[in-house]
Amino acid sequence: MPPAPTPSWTVGDLTVHRIDEVPLPPATGRWLLPGATPEVVAGQDWLRPHFADADGVPRLHSHSFAFVLDGLRVLVDTGIGNGKQRADPAWHDLRTDYPRRLTAAGFPPDAVDLVVLTHLHADHVGWNTREADGAWVPTFPRARYVTARAEREFWAGYAMEEARRQMFRDSVLPVERAGLLDLVDVPAEGLRLLPGLRLLPTPGHTPGHVAVELTSRGRTALITGDCVHHPVQLAHPAIGACVDIDPRRSETTRRELLASLAGTDTLLLGTHFAPPTAGHVLAHGDGYRLRPVPPV
Repeated sequence: MPPAPTPSWTVGDLTVHRIDEVPLPPATGRWLLPGATPEVVAGQDWLRPHFADADGVPRLHSHSFAFVLDGLRVLVDTGIGNGKQRADPAWHDLRTDYPRRLTAAGFPPDAVDLVVLTHLHADHVGWNTREADGAWVPTFPRARYVTARAEREFWAGYAMEEARRQMFRDSVLPVERAGLLDLVDVPAEGLRLLPGLRLLPTPGHTPGHVAVELTSRGRTALITGDCVHHPVQLAHPAIGACVDIDPRRSETTRRELLASLAGTDTLLLGTHFAPPTAGHVLAHGDGYRLRPVPPV
């Protein structure tokens, strides 16, 4: 059976495709966002039915975004990956058809030119590599992989637990050894990688975390990475992820970002938002809400 049509949004002349990997189980939302209790979620009617279930449990997905810009095929984040040994049972030894979905959307792995990594967590770097003859090799052999220098240098000096060391061994180090990883300095005003593509520093979840801003013909979109995991954080920006390296900085980043987006026509594309995934940020009570924009 062929993959379902690829969900896409238009941003000026750009078409941004969501490349689905896998829905995450309900336990993920309860673990990741401990402040998003059923009572808190139930207090925001607009989260249902798309972003939370009837019991007030947040819905989360793993996916990438892909688009053609300046003649280059670009992929933002690479999900969990297949066949990876992971401590989280929801991520362990997956067998998805992600490469087929990429190809169906017009992004066969050997044609991708640029991979932007918002940060170096296991569910954002997994498809950096694939297994071939018992070794992990770059999935996108002609691409440059880009992440913030601050991100890579932080982890280089971090006392990693074994599960994280395993992730680096199978999904980061092979790309480095192949000479495909580019580290970039991202100043406070952001870094223009390509015409219409800017990396914005959004630290807190990790020290070098970036969001990705796209612009075309006066229209703008912003890919969140993990500075916002779930729309409930629009209503309650103080809700952080249990794996935030710097929870206070993460909250400050989230508040500043949401304040800058509220009431604008910038399309917010959530890296872990369940379908419909995208929307506009609106002021709502003491916080914000997302007005969903369905794919075209």
